[in-house]
Amino acid sequence: MQTDGSLSVSPVTGSTTGRITSIDVVRGLVMVIMALDHVRDLLHVTATDQDPTNLATTTAPLFLTRWITHLCAPTFVFLSGTSAYLSLRKRNDGVARQFLLKRGLVLILFELTIVNFAFWFEIPFRALLLQVIYAIGAGFVILSVLARFPARTLGIVGLVILFGHNLLALVTLPPNPTLGFVWALLFQTNFFQLSPDFAVLVGYPVVPWLGIMLVGFGLGPLFEKPLHERKRQLTRLGLGALLLFVGLRFLNGYGDGAPWSVQATPMFTVLSFINVSKYPPSLLYSLLMLGIALLLLAWSDGVSNTMSRVLTVYGAVPMFYYILHWYMVHLILLGLLVLQGFSLANLNPAPFSFGRPKGSGVELSWVYLVWAGVVIGLYPLCRWYGRYKAAHPEKGWLRYV
Repeated sequence: MQTDGSLSVSPVTGSTTGRITSIDVVRGLVMVIMALDHVRDLLHVTATDQDPTNLATTTAPLFLTRWITHLCAPTFVFLSGTSAYLSLRKRNDGVARQFLLKRGLVLILFELTIVNFAFWFEIPFRALLLQVIYAIGAGFVILSVLARFPARTLGIVGLVILFGHNLLALVTLPPNPTLGFVWALLFQTNFFQLSPDFAVLVGYPVVPWLGIMLVGFGLGPLFEKPLHERKRQLTRLGLGALLLFVGLRFLNGYGDGAPWSVQATPMFTVLSFINVSKYPPSLLYSLLMLGIALLLLAWSDGVSNTMSRVLTVYGAVPMFYYILHWYMVHLILLGLLVLQGFSLANLNPAPFSFGRPKGSGVELSWVYLVWAGVVIGLYPLCRWYGRYKAAHPEKGWLRYV
C-alpha cells in the first residue's frame, strides 16, 4: 500500500486495495458534478426543448451549468482505464482479464436494464439510450483482450484514436440501415427510430470513448511514480493538453466540427470558444476536459482534508452512486409534477421527455438546490455501501456494483 494513497474499491476487481488518493477524489468530484447535469436534464423548465449550449437561445449561467458537466464523462472513462491498469499491474493474467471481460458485460447489461429503467420508469421501454456506462462496459470488454499489450502501446493507440477519429466525419456510408446502425455503435452518435414504438439513441459510440480509456490505461504507470514526480508530470501533461487545445481551437481548423466565432459580447465569444462537441467527443473536447482532469489529479494528489475525504466516499462506489442518483432524481421529478398539479394522465409519452408534460419544471436556482439535496442525501448511503463492500470481500456480487 502506498503511503500517499487511501483505501478504495477497484472498478476491475471490486476488492479493497491501496489506491492513489487523487483517483477517488477526482472521480468523486466529477460524480458530484454529474448529478447537476441530470437534475437539470429532468427538472429544468427548458430542458426538454432547448439546448443549453445553443448560444442563440441560452444564458451564460445555463451554458456554464451544462458546460462544467462536460468534464464528467471523459474523466470517468479516463480513470476507468487508469484504474484497470493499476488493478492488473500485479496480476495481468487470463483470470484477471476474464474478470475485466465479465465486468464489462455486466456494465452493458446494467445500461440496457436498470439504468434505462431509471431514465424512463416504464416497461417495455419506448426508447433505449446508450451512454457512458455502455461505453465503459464496451471499453472493458475490448481492454480485456488488449490488456496483454504494454501500457505504453495502448496509450499510443488511444492517442491515435483521439487525434484521428474526427477524420471519420469525412466518411460517407452507403444507404444501408444495418451498416448505419453498426457504424453509430462504433463511431458516431445517432438516433434510430427502429419502429413506431421503439427508438435507440447511440449517445456514446464505443471507439472514441475507448481512445480516452486507453490513454488512461497508458498513463497508468505514471501513478506508480513517487508523489512529487507524479504531480509534476500530471501538471505538465494537463497544461500541455490545454495549450494544445487553445492553439488548435484558435486556428478553427481540425479537431471539432463546431467552429467558434466572435459573438455580440466578449462573454459569449469566450463561450463560443469553449463550446466543443461531446457527441462524439471531438479532439478539442478531449484535450480541454482531460487537460482540466489531469490538473485536478495533480492538485489533489496526496491531499488529505475534509473535502478530499468526502469526495472519496462518492468516488469509491461509482456504480452504486450512478444508479442510485438516477432513481432519486427521477422520483423527485415525479414528486415535482404532483406538486405542480399534473396527474399520470398528463405524462408526456414522447421518447426522451422523461414523461414531463409541457409547462412543467423549475428555474435554474431550484435546479441547484435540488442538486445539493441529492448529493447530500446520497452521502450516508455511499458511505454505508463503501464500508459494507470493504467488509465483505467474500460476497462476489459486490464486485460488480
